[in-house]
Amino acid sequence: MAQSVASLVLASASPRRRHLLAALGVAFIVLPADVDERPGSSEAPTAFARRMADEKARAAFRLRAGWVLGADTIVELDGTIFGKPRDAADAAAMLGRLASRTHIVRTAVTLLSPSGAIAEATVVATEVSFRPLDATAITAYVATGEPLGKAGAYAIQGDGAHLVDRVVGSYTNVIGLPLPEVATWLRAHQLM
Repeated sequence: MAQSVASLVLASASPRRRHLLAALGVAFIVLPADVDERPGSSEAPTAFARRMADEKARAAFRLRAGWVLGADTIVELDGTIFGKPRDAADAAAMLGRLASRTHIVRTAVTLLSPSGAIAEATVVATEVSFRPLDATAITAYVATGEPLGKAGAYAIQGDGAHLVDRVVGSYTNVIGLPLPEVATWLRAHQLM
């Protein structure tokens, strides 16, 4: 049963993460974390996602100590990190590279305890295969505005579902929060 007073902080501005966490019936408040989201020059995709989740959680913890959940989602293709597109042209370029290919969506999640220590941390990977996309399909999707603000320039839970041929692994991970893992943690720490 959800606690009536918010005892969890979600360190994310993502409406998708808020929606997913709310679906668990957890009382929480949102404190978006402002961190530099650029990968280091030789930083591996998994290490980058993990560092971002940790930094977001720690930034929110500095504002409000307590249980803090931080997360970061990246798309990886051939070792290249696809974050959020800078603009429509960048979104179209990303989608063109993902077309007819299988990529990996990695969501790193960190749960800080009230002491500020890492209580739980993981990186969940999901394989997503795109169908073939021509320039017309890419242009039409980018024109919806949906790709902006999304890792890899698509939203699988929206119109971006039409781009996808197959998903192997956690669907909620692709949206931005691997719910089975997070729910297990929250139950273990009596936060739900």
